[in-house]
Amino acid sequence: MKSKNEQQRVVITGVGLTAPGAANLTDFRTNLLAGKSGISTIDLRYMGVHPAGICSFDETKYRKKRENKRGTRAGCIGVYCSGEALADAKIDFTEYDRAATGIYIGLTEHGTVETENEVYNISQYDYNVDYWTHHHNPRTVLNNPAGEITINLGVTGPHYSIGAACAAGNAALIQGVQMLSLGEIDLALCGGISECVGSFGIFASFRAQGALAEHDDPTKASRPFDRDRNGIVISEGGCVFVLERLDKALARGAHIYGEIAGYAINSDAHDVVLPYGPRQRECMELALKRAQMQAKDITILNTHATGTEQGDIEECGAIRATFQGCTDTWVNNTKSHIGHAMGAAGVLELAGNLPAFSDNLVHPTINIDNLDPACELSGLVAGVPKKVNQVHAILNNSFGMLGINSVVIVKRFLA
Repeated sequence: MKSKNEQQRVVITGVGLTAPGAANLTDFRTNLLAGKSGISTIDLRYMGVHPAGICSFDETKYRKKRENKRGTRAGCIGVYCSGEALADAKIDFTEYDRAATGIYIGLTEHGTVETENEVYNISQYDYNVDYWTHHHNPRTVLNNPAGEITINLGVTGPHYSIGAACAAGNAALIQGVQMLSLGEIDLALCGGISECVGSFGIFASFRAQGALAEHDDPTKASRPFDRDRNGIVISEGGCVFVLERLDKALARGAHIYGEIAGYAINSDAHDVVLPYGPRQRECMELALKRAQMQAKDITILNTHATGTEQGDIEECGAIRATFQGCTDTWVNNTKSHIGHAMGAAGVLELAGNLPAFSDNLVHPTINIDNLDPACELSGLVAGVPKKVNQVHAILNNSFGMLGINSVVIVKRFLA
């Protein structure tokens, strides 16, 4: 690969997020470094009380209450995160054309919450569908969250959602990079959103699979790599990045969080639910190849591990095979703090690690009381942060059902 010029290089210049326990990157990073869990509980229709990651943010900061009521929870999260990302990037569309702005949002699923609510509502009227809301169709189309963002911002460029299971956040970020590199757009807002805590069906399905986490203390329920892990903690959340070509970012004096160095997406072609380590390894190796890096060049590896027994083992095997002998690569897990935010997971976890380029700290994995021998990793950071001399590159894993794998590599920006 030839070296990229400033028009081909893509950088992150804005971050907007809401996660369990935090409504901005500063608070999110503080919680991660302190080892503070954002998990609480939810009392859900038909399911009772379960550990869950719930977000608290200013829902009317960027649009009115009546607009939130007409729209969806996912749209509300997306509008907030996009507004925060643009404010962080100091973009007010005086230097960018709204018609040349693309919005790409990753989703694990969409419409489940709205449909469950409508079915419940008509059950109160003997299932008379005359009481079914006319808002249901626009609320449940897959492009809903991205479309709600365009309406809020007046963006007239392309928008769509990326359906890639729990790899969707990374996939949407990759889409933004590709569209900028092709010259299709000049500015990208891309990321992922999850409203999954509103769906009893998602909780019930994971429980039926034996993959729904339970613990007397909800803050300890999400415990990837621990011998006593027993499943996923379902969370809501969102994260949107502002992406720009380097030349435009430099011209306007933007703060640059990092540069997209490489990425990859592949498929297991193996099973509808069970992950497959060998293909995860291939995905990491392809991303490294495209970034023109070797495994030893990665300083932080953020794992996808969700707390399921076999999923954690498969990923750890792939990491050991790829990063064998990499003594300066440090491994962490963000889901241990915030649970699994599904379509938002990859981008939230990447965002939580981006400040490491400035503070040179690797946030820890929490809740590892008894490390599973099958999950032993050289460089695993547990309990307390790890101080390093300098963070050169972050590799972010994000995998999903039906065997979709994604890897994004962000490197320290060097002019």
